[in-house]
Amino acid sequence: MARALARPIEIPIRRLRLRVRGAVQGVGFRPFAYRIARTMRLSGFVLNDSAGVLIEIEGPDAGRFPDAIRTQAPPLARIDSIHVLELSPAGGERFEILESLGGKSATRIGADAATCAECRCELTDPASRFFGYPFVNCTHCGPRFTITRALPYDRTQTSMASFPMCRACASDYIDPENRRFHAEPVACPDCGPSLSHSIAEIAARLEGGAIVALKGIGGFHLLCDARNDTAIDFLRLRKARDQKPFAVMVAGIEAARQFARLSEAEEALLASPASPIVLVEARAGALSNLIAPGLARIGLMLAYAPLHHVLLDELACDSPHRPAALVATSANPGGEPLVADNADAERRLAAIADLIVTHDRDITVRADDSVMQVIDGAPAFIRRARGFVPEPVDLGEDGPAVIATGADLKNTICVTRGREAFLSQHIGGLNNAEAIRFQREAITHLCSILDVKPEFAASDLHPDFRSVRMAESLGLPVVAVQHHVAHVAAVVAEHRLSGPVLGLALDGHGFGADGTSWGGEMLIVDGGHWRRAGALASLPLPGGDRAAREPWRMGVAALQEAGCIDFASQLWPGHRGVAQLTAMFERGLQPSRTTSLGRLFDAAAAIAAIRLVQSYEGQAAMELEALVRAPRCLCDGYAIRDGVLDFRPLILHLAREGPSGADAADLFHGTLIAGLAEWAAREAAPLGIPQVALGGGCLMNRVLAAGLAQALRDRGLKPYLPRLAPANDGGIALGQAAHARQVIMNENASAQESRTCA
Repeated sequence: MARALARPIEIPIRRLRLRVRGAVQGVGFRPFAYRIARTMRLSGFVLNDSAGVLIEIEGPDAGRFPDAIRTQAPPLARIDSIHVLELSPAGGERFEILESLGGKSATRIGADAATCAECRCELTDPASRFFGYPFVNCTHCGPRFTITRALPYDRTQTSMASFPMCRACASDYIDPENRRFHAEPVACPDCGPSLSHSIAEIAARLEGGAIVALKGIGGFHLLCDARNDTAIDFLRLRKARDQKPFAVMVAGIEAARQFARLSEAEEALLASPASPIVLVEARAGALSNLIAPGLARIGLMLAYAPLHHVLLDELACDSPHRPAALVATSANPGGEPLVADNADAERRLAAIADLIVTHDRDITVRADDSVMQVIDGAPAFIRRARGFVPEPVDLGEDGPAVIATGADLKNTICVTRGREAFLSQHIGGLNNAEAIRFQREAITHLCSILDVKPEFAASDLHPDFRSVRMAESLGLPVVAVQHHVAHVAAVVAEHRLSGPVLGLALDGHGFGADGTSWGGEMLIVDGGHWRRAGALASLPLPGGDRAAREPWRMGVAALQEAGCIDFASQLWPGHRGVAQLTAMFERGLQPSRTTSLGRLFDAAAAIAAIRLVQSYEGQAAMELEALVRAPRCLCDGYAIRDGVLDFRPLILHLAREGPSGADAADLFHGTLIAGLAEWAAREAAPLGIPQVALGGGCLMNRVLAAGLAQALRDRGLKPYLPRLAPANDGGIALGQAAHARQVIMNENASAQESRTCA
C-alpha cells in the first residue's frame, strides 16, 4: 500500500513594525538592519526619524528579527528599547533604506568615537585612498556630537555640510554594504577637510622642542615632547600651570605598557571607543618627572583621532623601538574654556604655542577629553566629556523636563527628557566671561539637539554662585538643591535606588542649609525629602577661601581644635604666617567653621610636612594619597558622639608622634576609612537602611573610595559609588536635576491629593 506524502508545514507570513530607541543614529544601524533583513530574506524598510529608527519587516522569519538586532547591534549603538507591533502583511519583494523623517526629537546623537581598527589599517595602507589622511572615519568611528548642530543626524545638520562628497566617497555613502554607508563625516583627500600644516612639519617642530597647538575633535590640544624637560618647563610657564599634572598621549596599548603599569580594567578603558584619559601608575624614569610632580600616577590616553595616529607614527619613524609620547593638555589659557575655533586659537594661543595647527572642519560643540580611573574594580569619572556626552543616565521613570545649572566649579549642566538625564560636557569654573558664555552655549545646544523645552530649573543654594544666577535668568520656576544633597542624589539617581538611602557627602566646600560651610555630611535621602543625620566635627576656617589654597592654615586650625596649638612652632619653625595665626588664636580668634573633609585632608598634609601651599585644587590631598602603601587604623584615632565624627585624636597623634611621608599617609587614610565606616554603620543599623550612597570630591581619592566601600560591605551594608557621573562637582547638575524632579513630583502629587479631598 502506497504511503501518503506528508504535507509541507506552512510558516505564516508576518509583518512587524519595530520602534528602536536609543543611540541608534549615526552608528551604522540602518545598513546593519538592511543586512540582517537581506540575510533573513525579509522585505520592508528602515529609516531614521525623530524618535530613533523605524523598521518594518515582513516574511516567514520576521519573528527572529527583533532578537537579531538586539544581540548583534553595531559596536557604537546603544539600544534602550525595541517596541514591536504586529501588522497585516502588505507584500513586497525588497528591503529598502528610506530617507530620514523629521519631527520632534526623541532620539539622541552618539558620542564621538576613537578611530576604529579598520580605519587605522587604511591610514597605513599605501593602496588605500585614505592612506595618511588625518580625517578618515566610518560608521564605527569618528566625530559625532562635536560636529552636530541638530537632529536627525544627517550630513546637512553637521559641520561637514560645506564639504561636497567626491564620486568615490558618494559611492561609499550610498552603498548599504559599505561600512561608510551614511557615515556623515565621510571624506577623503579629494573632498574633505585639510590641515594648515603638514604632518612632517608638525613632527619636526615637536622634535625640536616646540609647543604646538593642534586642533582635534573637540578642541585644541597643547602638545610637546613628554621627555623634554625644557619644553615642559616652557609650557608650564606660558600656560601659568606651575605643578598641576599634564596628560600624556601615546600611539597604542603597547606603547602605554612601556610608560605605565596597567591592570586589565585600565587597558580596556584606555582602548575603549571613548578613549578617555586614564589615571595609571607611572613607570619610573619613562617620562619627564615634570609631567606629574609629587604624584605616583599619570593621566595617559591613546591616540583617538586619525590626526593623532599619523602624527605619532611620523614621530616614531626615527626611533621605531622608542615609542613617541606627547604631553597633550587642553588649550585653555588662564582657566578659560577650551579653545575650539581657528580665529580664537590665533588670538588666545599665540602667546603659548610656537606653532598653531588648524583645519577647516568646524567644531560645532567643544568638548574636553574625559578623565577616568578605576576605583574598586570599575571605571569612575573625574571629568565627563568627549566620548561619553551626550549618553544619558536612565532615571527609571518619566518626570518633568528640568534643566540644572550645576555648581560654580567643574560646572556641567543637565537636561532631563522623559526618564533620561543628559549631562553636558565639562564646562569648568564659572569665574570668567568666556566660561559663562560657554555654559549658555551648552544649555542652548543641549536643549536644541534634544528638542526639549524645560519646565523647571534646578540650582545650588549658594547665594553668590554664578550658576544660580544662570538658573534664575532662564525664566522658569527654580528649585534650589543643597550642594551635598545633590552629590548624594546623583548617586541615588544613577543606581536608581528607592526608599531611604544613607548618604555620605565627602567634599571640599558647599553652602549648607544653615548658611555655614559643609563638606563632611551624613544625610538621609528619600525621594524629594532629606535630613542631615550627622557631620564631621567642624574646624576653624582661618582666612576663608585662602584656607583652601594654604593648607598650613588648616594645619594650625586643626591643632587649635585638638588643644595642641603649641606644636605649631615646632612643626613650622620660622613660618611668619603660622606664628601670626597662632597668636591670633591665642587671643581668641573665632573664624568661620567648616565640616569639610577636604579641609581635614589639607590639615593632615600640612602637619605631615607634605604640602603647605597648593598651586592647584586638591594638590595636598592628591600628594598625600600618592604616598599611601598600606592603610592602617590608629586605635582610638576618632570618636563618635551624637552623630558627630571627630578626628581630633588622629590630628593630636600626627602632631605629637610626628609620622611623615608614607607613615602619615597610611595612618590618616586607614583611620579615616575606619571612622567613616563605623559612623555610617551606627546610623544605618537602627534605621534598617542597608544602602549607602557615597558622593563628593573626596571620593576621587582611590584609596579612600575603595577602602570605604569594602569597609561598609564588611559591615553588611551596600555601598554605591558614582560611576556614570563624576563624584566631584561635575556630577552636581545630575543630582540637582534628579532631586528637583522628585520635589516637583511630590508637590504635584500633594496638590492632586488636596484637590481630590476637596
